[in-house]
Amino acid sequence: MSLTKEIQACRLCTDRFAQTATAHKPRPVVWFRPGARILIAGQAPGARVHASGKPFTDPSGDRLRDWLGLDEKGFYDQSQVAIVPMAFCFPGYNERKADLPPPPICGRTWHDRVMNALGDVPLTILVGGHAHKYHLGAQSPVTETVSRWRDHAPRVFALPHPSWRNTAWLKKNPWFETDLLPVLQQRVQEVLND
Repeated sequence: MSLTKEIQACRLCTDRFAQTATAHKPRPVVWFRPGARILIAGQAPGARVHASGKPFTDPSGDRLRDWLGLDEKGFYDQSQVAIVPMAFCFPGYNERKADLPPPPICGRTWHDRVMNALGDVPLTILVGGHAHKYHLGAQSPVTETVSRWRDHAPRVFALPHPSWRNTAWLKKNPWFETDLLPVLQQRVQEVLND
């Protein structure tokens, strides 16, 4: 069985998800192929992605595509772009309708195997604190990690989550759009056209 099929068949969190406010069943959203040129390492699918079965089919995805300078066709080209979250399933909501964090068992079970299957990816884009911690070993807050983006560029870019909840963060940190995004967009095009 291929790694993709193994992940799609995963039901490790069945009991965990049944106990969430959403009481949903696992639906791993798997979007990668070896040979991809760009890795987008995210957090976990949201409710809309759980329903669609396709990553970033929500306003966060619209914002992320804008940040990267990619249209939908380029973003969803699995020969070029791998989207690998820290958890492949929607973790559910708590009683206050807030997203639960990615279950660590998913990352422990699958992430290293996926990274080995992908091989050497020229550009890795880390979306959110969970991805920062895994890929960079970051212990600092998201703002601090993202502000040190030059320390890891041009191979790795740490980004905040593109959620609408971070709109205030973007206003407080204008350097993100004026300094980081133009360099990131240029690097995305270099990697795809190489």
